Amino acid sequence: MNTQLIECVPNFSEGRDPAVLKQITDAIESVEGVRLLDVDPGKATNRTVVTFVGAPEPVVQAAYLAIKKAAEVIDMSKHKGEHPRMGATDVCPLIPIANITMEETAKWAHQLAEKAGSELGIPFYMYEAAATTPERRNLATIRAGEYEALPEKLKKPEWKPDYGPATFNPRAGATVIGARDFLVAYNVNLNTTSERRANSVAFDVREQGRVLRKGDPIEGEIVRDASGEPVREPGTCKAVKGIGWYIPEYGVAQVSMNLTNIEVTPLHVAFEECCKSADHRGMRVTGSELVGLVPLKVMTEAGRYFLQKQKWSTGVSEEELIHIAVKSLGLDELAPFDPKKKIIEYQLADEKSAPLVHMSLRAFANETAKDSPAPGGGSISAYVGALGASLGTMVANLSAGKRGWDDRLEEFSAWAEKGQALKDTLLRLVDEDTNAFNQIMAAFRLPKDTPEEKAARKAAVQAATRYATETPLRTMQAAIAIFELAEEMVKTGNPNSVSDAGVGALCARAAVHGAWMNVKINASSLADKELAADFAQKAEAIAKRADEWEREIVKLVEGKM
Repeated sequence: MNTQLIECVPNFSEGRDPAVLKQITDAIESVEGVRLLDVDPGKATNRTVVTFVGAPEPVVQAAYLAIKKAAEVIDMSKHKGEHPRMGATDVCPLIPIANITMEETAKWAHQLAEKAGSELGIPFYMYEAAATTPERRNLATIRAGEYEALPEKLKKPEWKPDYGPATFNPRAGATVIGARDFLVAYNVNLNTTSERRANSVAFDVREQGRVLRKGDPIEGEIVRDASGEPVREPGTCKAVKGIGWYIPEYGVAQVSMNLTNIEVTPLHVAFEECCKSADHRGMRVTGSELVGLVPLKVMTEAGRYFLQKQKWSTGVSEEELIHIAVKSLGLDELAPFDPKKKIIEYQLADEKSAPLVHMSLRAFANETAKDSPAPGGGSISAYVGALGASLGTMVANLSAGKRGWDDRLEEFSAWAEKGQALKDTLLRLVDEDTNAFNQIMAAFRLPKDTPEEKAARKAAVQAATRYATETPLRTMQAAIAIFELAEEMVKTGNPNSVSDAGVGALCARAAVHGAWMNVKINASSLADKELAADFAQKAEAIAKRADEWEREIVKLVEGKM
């Protein structure tokens, strides 16, 4: 399926009253097709970041209802908080997630602003990819002066809103809507209560750095260039915005950052730069916190970085990479860090679509032993292959950590990463093989009373049969790759684990031959005999190579025992 998905991350100027926030989130959840992923309130900032996702049209409708409800339940004339703000719904970005371009997302942002501007009596400005002028791309530029500056700001022609009236709405303020790339809101904790000292770290790190001054860096005269503009000393991290603040709720000062391009500056790099600056200034970073959600790769890349820094193998499981990242970044210092709630892919994942891999070993065995045809040989073949990949990966990790083999860490770490990737692929195929069988059964249950229904049923059966043939073939293709890992571990890996690598090769052959049986039996039901022959030819070639490779590896193992 190529369903378009966008994420919406509105920031509401209320972080202390759960009843108010529930009215807003209820409005969001009232729209069918929208999934509320995260609600992250902050008492000191008096601000809540909400994250929801869905197809563009329902997301825009949910965002409109949320902006409308926020204007009803939040009174900006009474609002106080640490974070810059200008409206009840302060900012409402749309973010392309899947099968949609930034340009398309920007059009949806304009549609939202046009509807809200014409119906809610609130001034709206467009920013980032949806900006109507280059000067309005930057959120900080639009929000300069905050809520308090709006009465005079709205009178100026250059600050006419993009949508809605150019009149001050004392209760709702003004809202900024836009389309942007995924942004990570990230706070680093310092062992100080000084906002000024936290700002000094923020200025060291953020891209725009600090304004240069003569003499005293705070009170000294501003250094200006030939045209009279202030001269800035850039910070160490591009695509990072940041300020320092003190959070009474936690009793610490923080460097509050927005990472606007995690490809340019990953999370762990921003963290390390804060550590360097803090240490240089006699402070220490004690931990950090994520506001809202992050992509999975943010956490896995951080985990790999810190394992490399420890001179340890990076070929560990996804779960361990996340654990290392959480502990290294101190993400659990202020509150427990739950990956299922903070990582966007985990929020979107549906465990019901992959029930087998979430079972215990005993439950999986019991499920297989039932009087039902699925899970069957295809799923078991994929799982046996996953175990073979795991054994090869184990030997690689033991070799990477072997005393006296420090100069080979990178070599074995790379093999372990390959093994982890094969293991994860084969685990996904465990459930996919059962899903493929279930699709065939569902196709056979389609009505066949009319000629049109018979034709549709036949086409559905053939499509499902092709999928059920392709799936075990993919298992074979993944399992055959295990032999390379197993052979290398037998030849060059930790000699104490040579038999484990050999067992991994035996598992790989079982996976290949088990999946081959499924390819043959499913291909025989395909009406397209040319396609069936192609499947059979590819599968037979893999099976033949697996037999040869297994014999070679067993001989090598026996020679070392």
